[in-house]
Amino acid sequence: MSKVEGGMKCVKYLLFVFNFIFWLMGSFVLAVGLWLRFDPETVSLLNGDKAPDTFFIGVYILIGAGSLVMLVGFFGCCGAVRESQCLLGSFFACLLIIFGAEVAAGVFGFLNKDKIIKDVQNFYATSYNENNNGTLIISYQKVLNCCGTLESPCPDPGTDTKDCETGIKEFFNSKLYIIGYVGIGIAGVMVIGMIFSMVLCCAIRNSREVI
Repeated sequence: MSKVEGGMKCVKYLLFVFNFIFWLMGSFVLAVGLWLRFDPETVSLLNGDKAPDTFFIGVYILIGAGSLVMLVGFFGCCGAVRESQCLLGSFFACLLIIFGAEVAAGVFGFLNKDKIIKDVQNFYATSYNENNNGTLIISYQKVLNCCGTLESPCPDPGTDTKDCETGIKEFFNSKLYIIGYVGIGIAGVMVIGMIFSMVLCCAIRNSREVI
């Protein structure tokens, strides 16, 4: 076996391992997106007919990007095994698209954080004024350990009980930071991945030219 052939095998296996890790990253992003979408506590707070759906937009971006990352990672593994420059080129192009989606999810989570929280607070305040003993209000009070609003506090709140507008802010702040950090963090890793893939594709092409 020549040094070139041995180098080609090394490059191929490195690219395969990278794409497998990339597939695992996609699985992680998809899992986080699905958890945020179907988390019982979050769903119970945004289950009303007039509940704002802005929060779920960022979640849907994460779910879509995670699914695409898994699919692209799978085809990247196939391209590495078959040493197909066409598949690897398509893989690189898809990375650019997914990179944009991940950045969009992260930026959306950070830039719209205050608006999303305000929308949910207004939704809760409106529902509370209409019926402060409704199922939705009880759900908010149970999940957030809160009661009433800033303008209409509960007459006998517990020692650790806060108003629900503060509870909403704390709850959705933590969720939106997850969207932001996951989106931007994975996008940063993808930049390294794109550079790595481009270098390996060039190595495959140069090795074939030497042969």
